Amino acid sequence: MDKTDTIQRNLFEKFAINEQNPKWEESIARLAPLINKPYEIRSPFERDATRILHSSAYRRLKHKTQVFFATNNDHVCTRIEHVNHVASISKTIASALGLNIALTEAIALGHDLGHSPFGHHGEKIIERIMEKNGFEQKFWHEKNSLRFIDYIETLPNYSGFKDNLNLTYATRDGIVCHCGEVNENFLKPREEYIDLEKIEKGKYMPFTYEGCIVKISDKIAYLGRDIQDAYNYGFFDKEDMITLKQIAQEVMKKKIKFKDVNTSSLIHEFITNLCIHSNPYDGITFSKEHYDMMNKIKKFNYQKIYSNKRFKPFMEYAKLVINAIFDFLLDNYKGYNTIYKLSKYAKYYPTSVYDFSDWLIKYSNIDEKLHKLRRYKNRIIYNIENPQDYKQAIIDYISGMSDNYAIKVYCELIEF
Repeated sequence: MDKTDTIQRNLFEKFAINEQNPKWEESIARLAPLINKPYEIRSPFERDATRILHSSAYRRLKHKTQVFFATNNDHVCTRIEHVNHVASISKTIASALGLNIALTEAIALGHDLGHSPFGHHGEKIIERIMEKNGFEQKFWHEKNSLRFIDYIETLPNYSGFKDNLNLTYATRDGIVCHCGEVNENFLKPREEYIDLEKIEKGKYMPFTYEGCIVKISDKIAYLGRDIQDAYNYGFFDKEDMITLKQIAQEVMKKKIKFKDVNTSSLIHEFITNLCIHSNPYDGITFSKEHYDMMNKIKKFNYQKIYSNKRFKPFMEYAKLVINAIFDFLLDNYKGYNTIYKLSKYAKYYPTSVYDFSDWLIKYSNIDEKLHKLRRYKNRIIYNIENPQDYKQAIIDYISGMSDNYAIKVYCELIEF
């Protein structure tokens, strides 16, 4: 960047979601009220972030694939590291632009809560299963993250009852609208307050500038880190390294070595460029040169990393695991007698039988008395008499799995 470029801090301060913003009341609205604790010192969005951090879905991210499956290398990125990278980048940008840091963090921490096991490949496998089984809607992790936040994840309340998360509208909106795959510059929030259940993939911008920040930070985070991990695993030959260096050198306008094209340098370059060029008139934006560089790096990553033939064995294995689990659970559907039918296999497949039975008790009407005895206060979302609801229960159960857990269930199914 030119030495004359400067960052004007707090340019977006009047657009921050706070009590002076006209969107405030809509932004802090919840599906159900939370208990107002005495001497509560946190903002609504800080409460959201805390609830996400304590959720089971957040903890499972540490064993979910980002790009490289079942890595034995402690220093290769997993889904939970990616989420924290997005949070770090988002908060840095929000701070510089004068936006609400707490809201930005809550969206970032929760944006992948509904991501499937085995990364984006697992997402495609589940989507194909849904297509074959009569679902009209497609599976996409942004909408599934909203589903987990609204219906699946629970926390114990002051009385010990397990209730839904009930996050604010602004946090939920930023999560379902976070898709980082859409090639857009000049990001501006939409004005209308809409039913998030009806959102279609890629059709809506976030309701807040904080959501826009997370949307672009998601892309900044994964592009840089994926290059570093792929380099460590020998995915690039000499020509690839020259190509990548040339892409970066065109914009950085200085002679650089390949080792200079890494997570730190790329993230710094994108963050500072974004903060310099963003303004209330244009919105959240890069310079044209940096936006083009981002798209060139994205194309490079798809060609050299995500489409690499070394992933083929993993892709076949993930398909086998997910389909085997779905087929086993589907074969044992018998309405209100499903748990009884599953119990016949408990000796051989204890993990899936017991855990999925618990899933049905918690989220379906299969045993409402036991549901109450277990102090569940969450919404019932499956009618066990409806075969399609039962299929949805299996999809939800699988999509929440960590890679390790899915493999454990599968290994029980193939062992005798």
